[in-house]
Amino acid sequence: MSIPKDLKYSEDHEWIRVEGDEAFVGVTDYAQKELGDIVFVEVETVDETLDKGEAFGTIEAVKTVSDMFMPIGGTVLELNEALESTPEIINKDPYGEGWIVKFKITDASELDDMLDADAYSALIEA
Repeated sequence: MSIPKDLKYSEDHEWIRVEGDEAFVGVTDYAQKELGDIVFVEVETVDETLDKGEAFGTIEAVKTVSDMFMPIGGTVLELNEALESTPEIINKDPYGEGWIVKFKITDASELDDMLDADAYSALIEA
Protein backbone atom coordinates (compact mmCIF):
# COMPACT_ATOMS: atom_id res chain seq x y z
CA MET A 1 0.00 0.00 0.00
CA SER A 2 1.33 3.39 -0.99
CA ILE A 3 1.79 6.14 1.64
CA PRO A 4 3.90 8.96 0.15
CA LYS A 5 6.24 10.63 2.65
CA ASP A 6 5.73 14.15 1.24
CA LEU A 7 2.02 14.33 2.14
CA LYS A 8 0.10 14.85 5.38
CA TYR A 9 -2.82 12.62 6.39
CA SER A 10 -6.02 12.81 8.42
CA GLU A 11 -7.53 10.13 10.62
CA ASP A 12 -10.49 10.21 8.17
CA HIS A 13 -8.16 8.87 5.42
CA GLU A 14 -7.75 12.07 3.42
CA TRP A 15 -4.35 13.28 2.27
CA ILE A 16 -3.22 16.85 1.71
CA ARG A 17 -0.45 18.24 -0.50
CA VAL A 18 0.46 21.85 0.27
CA GLU A 19 1.67 24.20 -2.47
CA GLY A 20 2.24 27.66 -1.00
CA ASP A 21 -1.04 28.90 0.50
CA GLU A 22 -3.09 26.37 -1.46
CA ALA A 23 -3.52 22.64 -1.03
CA PHE A 24 -4.84 19.61 -2.88
CA VAL A 25 -6.91 16.96 -1.08
CA GLY A 26 -7.81 13.40 -1.98
CA VAL A 27 -8.50 10.06 -0.35
CA THR A 28 -5.67 7.72 0.55
CA ASP A 29 -4.76 4.50 -1.18
CA TYR A 30 -6.09 2.67 1.90
CA ALA A 31 -9.44 4.50 1.65
CA GLN A 32 -9.93 3.83 -2.06
CA LYS A 33 -9.18 0.13 -1.52
CA GLU A 34 -11.67 -0.04 1.35
CA LEU A 35 -14.33 1.75 -0.72
CA GLY A 36 -13.85 -0.41 -3.80
CA ASP A 37 -14.74 0.74 -7.31
CA ILE A 38 -15.48 4.46 -7.17
CA VAL A 39 -18.37 5.44 -9.42
CA PHE A 40 -19.23 9.04 -8.47
CA VAL A 41 -17.78 12.05 -6.65
CA GLU A 42 -20.00 14.93 -5.57
CA VAL A 43 -18.62 18.26 -4.38
CA GLU A 44 -21.05 21.17 -4.01
CA THR A 45 -18.79 23.31 -1.83
CA VAL A 46 -16.71 25.14 -4.46
CA ASP A 47 -16.28 28.79 -3.37
CA GLU A 48 -17.31 27.92 0.20
CA THR A 49 -15.07 28.39 3.23
CA LEU A 50 -15.15 25.31 5.45
CA ASP A 51 -13.65 24.54 8.83
CA LYS A 52 -11.40 21.60 9.60
CA GLY A 53 -13.55 18.47 9.87
CA GLU A 54 -16.48 19.78 7.82
CA ALA A 55 -17.70 17.63 4.94
CA PHE A 56 -16.71 19.02 1.54
CA GLY A 57 -18.35 16.31 -0.56
CA THR A 58 -19.22 12.65 -0.93
CA ILE A 59 -17.58 9.75 -2.69
CA GLU A 60 -19.71 6.91 -3.97
CA ALA A 61 -18.50 3.40 -4.58
CA VAL A 62 -20.47 0.43 -5.85
CA LYS A 63 -21.48 -0.61 -2.32
CA THR A 64 -21.34 2.57 -0.22
CA VAL A 65 -21.36 6.37 -0.03
CA SER A 66 -18.94 8.20 2.28
CA ASP A 67 -18.50 11.81 3.27
CA MET A 68 -15.14 13.46 2.66
CA PHE A 69 -13.88 15.88 5.31
CA MET A 70 -11.63 18.93 5.19
CA PRO A 71 -8.31 17.96 6.79
CA ILE A 72 -7.76 21.65 7.63
CA GLY A 73 -9.87 24.76 7.11
CA GLY A 74 -9.97 26.57 3.81
CA THR A 75 -11.92 27.91 0.86
CA VAL A 76 -12.65 25.31 -1.81
CA LEU A 77 -11.32 26.70 -5.10
CA GLU A 78 -11.98 23.90 -7.56
CA LEU A 79 -13.06 20.33 -8.09
CA ASN A 80 -10.94 18.01 -10.18
CA GLU A 81 -13.11 18.12 -13.31
CA ALA A 82 -11.69 14.83 -14.60
CA LEU A 83 -13.63 13.07 -11.84
CA GLU A 84 -16.95 14.02 -13.42
CA SER A 85 -16.42 11.63 -16.32
CA THR A 86 -13.83 9.23 -14.85
CA PRO A 87 -14.15 8.99 -11.03
CA GLU A 88 -12.32 5.66 -11.15
CA ILE A 89 -9.01 7.52 -11.55
CA ILE A 90 -9.11 7.77 -7.74
CA ASN A 91 -8.74 3.97 -7.68
CA LYS A 92 -5.86 4.07 -10.19
CA ASP A 93 -3.92 7.12 -8.94
CA PRO A 94 -5.25 8.36 -5.57
CA TYR A 95 -2.25 10.63 -4.87
CA GLY A 96 -1.80 12.10 -8.36
CA GLU A 97 -4.48 12.46 -11.03
CA GLY A 98 -7.09 11.34 -8.49
CA TRP A 99 -6.95 14.50 -6.34
CA ILE A 100 -10.44 15.71 -5.48
CA VAL A 101 -10.40 19.39 -4.51
CA LYS A 102 -7.99 22.30 -4.42
CA PHE A 103 -8.46 24.88 -1.69
CA LYS A 104 -6.93 28.04 -0.20
CA ILE A 105 -5.63 27.41 3.31
CA THR A 106 -7.10 29.65 6.03
CA ASP A 107 -4.87 28.58 8.97
CA ALA A 108 -1.62 26.82 8.12
CA SER A 109 -1.00 26.02 11.80
CA GLU A 110 -3.70 23.34 11.51
CA LEU A 111 -1.21 21.34 9.43
CA ASP A 112 0.67 20.66 12.67
CA ASP A 113 -2.21 18.39 13.78
CA MET A 114 -2.01 16.23 10.66
CA LEU A 115 -0.35 12.81 10.58
CA ASP A 116 2.91 12.19 8.76
CA ALA A 117 3.34 9.04 6.65
CA ASP A 118 4.69 6.97 9.55
CA ALA A 119 1.86 7.96 11.92
CA TYR A 120 -0.75 7.29 9.22
CA SER A 121 0.81 3.89 8.52
CA ALA A 122 0.58 3.05 12.24
CA LEU A 123 -3.09 4.18 12.27
CA ILE A 124 -4.18 1.87 9.46
CA GLU A 125 -2.18 -1.05 10.81
CA ALA A 126 -3.71 -0.76 14.29
